[in-house]
Amino acid sequence: MARRLRRVQPILAYAAAHPEEDLSLAALADKAGLSAWHLHREFSTTLGETPKQLTSRLRLERAAAMLLAGKESVLDVALACGFGGHEVFCRAFRRRFGMTPGAYRKRGLLRGAGPVQAGIHAELVNGIGPCVGLYRIAPNETRENEMTYSITTKEIAAQPVLVVRRRVKRSEIAKMIGESLPLVFLHAQKIGAALAGPPFARYLDWGPGMTTIEAGMQVASPAGASGEGDVLADTLPGGLVAATMHEGLYDNLSDAHAAIQQWIEAEGFRAAGAPWESYVTDPGERPDPKDWKTEVLWPIAHG
Repeated sequence: MARRLRRVQPILAYAAAHPEEDLSLAALADKAGLSAWHLHREFSTTLGETPKQLTSRLRLERAAAMLLAGKESVLDVALACGFGGHEVFCRAFRRRFGMTPGAYRKRGLLRGAGPVQAGIHAELVNGIGPCVGLYRIAPNETRENEMTYSITTKEIAAQPVLVVRRRVKRSEIAKMIGESLPLVFLHAQKIGAALAGPPFARYLDWGPGMTTIEAGMQVASPAGASGEGDVLADTLPGGLVAATMHEGLYDNLSDAHAAIQQWIEAEGFRAAGAPWESYVTDPGERPDPKDWKTEVLWPIAHG
């Protein structure tokens, strides 16, 4: 998986950064130096989307963020995001978000958020969107974890979130997160919730065979945390946490959790809630697993 991701990453990055350019399969294949058939297969296998599906989604996500964070006309937004005209843009936008671009903008700024949060939201949409289904991927390779973890404590504020909650086998964690984050990402955009941070996964229990896990996104305000269907509104608790930064394969994250657990016992604290992982690094932007950074946080209390 990691090797395939490295092969498609330059084209993925180009498509994300240049929505206004010709992003047809032929044009992207020519840029990649591959046949159209080969590029189509690489994208479908690695990203779970064809080049056409991916570029259409990225253009619409960027357009939605621009409508909320900027003052450009709907037509200017359409053209800046690679659509040939107002009508084709409006049809595609309604299919994805359930309303016209004008209605989406008229609804106002993001729920519970002001201009600053709208700008942060736009940056996160553009950064997370290209590879929203690739967080926590299993790259089909193993590397010995040689990290020595530095554990710190900090006080954090309660954080409203949108999540999908599932009970799965431990072997299905990566698949569950990869399927759930796109659902949360799209739902947040549909309801106008301002994204406020990187994706995360929280482990509500640690059974030896099955685990209950939440995968989701942080939002700027409780007013934006409105669930529907599989997407639920929730809150990451505030208070004292023990934290460390893991670098490398997601498969080695258990070492980071174990390091915090050992530290908690040694320092006379006790675990005070479900731990979570915050996926700091976008795997699409940094396709080499050695560059992946994940912050691990455990709520704690004095023993």
